[in-house]
Amino acid sequence: MSENLKTGLLVFIAALLVVNTVILVTDDGPSYADPSADRASFERTAAVSSTDAKKKLAVNDKMKAADPLKTTASKKEPAGPVTTMVFAETDHDFGTISQDSENTKVFEFTNTGTEPLIIENAKGSCGCTVPEYPKEPIPPGEKGEIKVVYKPGKQKNAQTKNVTITANTLPEKSVLTIKANVMEGGI
Repeated sequence: MSENLKTGLLVFIAALLVVNTVILVTDDGPSYADPSADRASFERTAAVSSTDAKKKLAVNDKMKAADPLKTTASKKEPAGPVTTMVFAETDHDFGTISQDSENTKVFEFTNTGTEPLIIENAKGSCGCTVPEYPKEPIPPGEKGEIKVVYKPGKQKNAQTKNVTITANTLPEKSVLTIKANVMEGGI
């Protein structure tokens, strides 16, 4: 192989490595670590003109498309039919409460969509906030309730806790918030 050809190949490889490295470390373009990036955008950014490089990109795109880690929880869509739900209120302030007390709030919601509402899960942000939710589907137009029991234990001062509801809605997650000012010893 001639020296000019070797040098040319080394320069081409080095240029590709530099372009790929720049793309990976900047926020301006897609990267191999960004599965949402499309090939056209990648090719524009990298300005790749080699047919072999484009074939490698096509193979890389196929690998990314098959990657189960491609979807994130925030972008996940429900597997079945999608509906909507509306809460009468999503925030509640218990005001001033005592340590070791039990405080209950019932959040009412309505299935405002055209498909049955299926609540997959309801989870409190800590063990002191325990939600109860309907396990059966809620028909369109019907109401349901999520009961949240907050037991502050030995917590004190201003407290904010969340309950995250996962259902066949878009977005998939809804958040309920409770607040309280917990007084040490009692009110």
